[in-house]
Amino acid sequence: MYNPKSTKAEEFICNDEVLASLEYAENNKNNIELIDKILEKAKLGKGLSHREAAVLLDCDIEEKNQEIFKLAEKIKQDYYGNRIVLFAPLYLSNYCVNGCVYCPYHAKNKHIPRKKMTQKEIKEEVIALQDMGHKRLAIETGEDPVNNPIEYVLESLKTIYSIHHKNGAIRRANVNIAATTVENYRKLKEAGIGTYILFQETYNKESYEKLHLTGPKHNYTYHTEAMDRAMQGGIDDVGLGVLFGLESYRYEFSALLMHAEHLEAVYGVGPHTISVPRIRKADDIDPNTFDNGIDDDIFAKIIACIRISVPYTGMIISTRESQACREKVLKLGISQISGGSKTSVGGYAHPEDESEEDTAQFDISDRRTLDEVIKWLMELGYVPSFCTACYREGRVGDRFMAICKEQQIHNFCHPNAIMTLEEYLQDYASDETRKVGEFLVKKEVETLGDKKIRTVVEENLAKIKQGERDFRF
Repeated sequence: MYNPKSTKAEEFICNDEVLASLEYAENNKNNIELIDKILEKAKLGKGLSHREAAVLLDCDIEEKNQEIFKLAEKIKQDYYGNRIVLFAPLYLSNYCVNGCVYCPYHAKNKHIPRKKMTQKEIKEEVIALQDMGHKRLAIETGEDPVNNPIEYVLESLKTIYSIHHKNGAIRRANVNIAATTVENYRKLKEAGIGTYILFQETYNKESYEKLHLTGPKHNYTYHTEAMDRAMQGGIDDVGLGVLFGLESYRYEFSALLMHAEHLEAVYGVGPHTISVPRIRKADDIDPNTFDNGIDDDIFAKIIACIRISVPYTGMIISTRESQACREKVLKLGISQISGGSKTSVGGYAHPEDESEEDTAQFDISDRRTLDEVIKWLMELGYVPSFCTACYREGRVGDRFMAICKEQQIHNFCHPNAIMTLEEYLQDYASDETRKVGEFLVKKEVETLGDKKIRTVVEENLAKIKQGERDFRF
């Protein structure tokens, strides 16, 4: 039944194929000859199949595991350099009709306050986010056709893009809403979204149906085929993800890569991003009731193996994870992180309101401010980036992937990252962060190999210090 070119969920995510891959990996996890062969292929930077990747994930030979980590670091550097893109989630509404047993928004949870922001409240939230320095958001809502119809999401996007406070502007809004129709995906495309994000939660159909007891999300097929409808609706970039801890991580890892292979086989372009959330404690939810938790070491290896397998794909880690965990995995493959995040509805404009925390989707582990995160990244040698140029210059979908696969995004992304960082330093940074940043900006400009690009960047940096904004290659 397995067919990556099929658009039927149970054929491109074939349970028998996943199980066969896991068995193959178990039987070969100490096969040094095969592992070396897979690593040699991975060094070409063209990716691995889900079966090859499963072997590396299962490998328990310490020497080979160190090779895997070093290779992940090299591929991350080759494709993404030392840039880390910053974003923040914006929760519009926590009304939801689904019965997902791992999420506090589930319909039967009667003691969580339900809230849906008005457009005025959204404006207040966006201004608060702009005043922090954010340029990129991830829009989140529960699934509720009455309270959160597509028209509400579209109106909210229009509001978000219309707000320009001082030097602030949200230049790109990614959208993480429930699986919907081709027609609605076309509407989201027309509204100018960036990436459409949808987490599978689990690819195991049997587990999926037990975890999603009621509501539209119970339909495994409709949910799993959502990315196909999104691409058929004209959305160029889609973001995959699973919620690690619900099912065996080995199963999810293989199926996730099979989904990426399917998108590449059918549409010629794989996922723009892959997110790697782990289940966290939340109102009405105890993660200990699930028996598939993974420790930080396994988590790091999953990230390294994903990076090796799909080198062209951005990888996202949120404030679910601690500072220590995020620091460990940044070099292994992560290219985007959230900062200063709130997972409650209305949590940015009124953080002092305790009722806002009652609407949070999950507990945050990294509670630092955006400024603290920026300073931390720079002290680690990373360039925090607020760049959204590729979206606005049409470098999306297969066009972006073609550039990325040839390791050419440095020519655009690195200078853009430097310039957007300078904007942040001028408009929002604390004195201490600005001092660290100015030293880093000067250092990074010197690394630009193309003299023409370097000259333009230096000229634009001077203009930014004089008050001009939004330069990009």
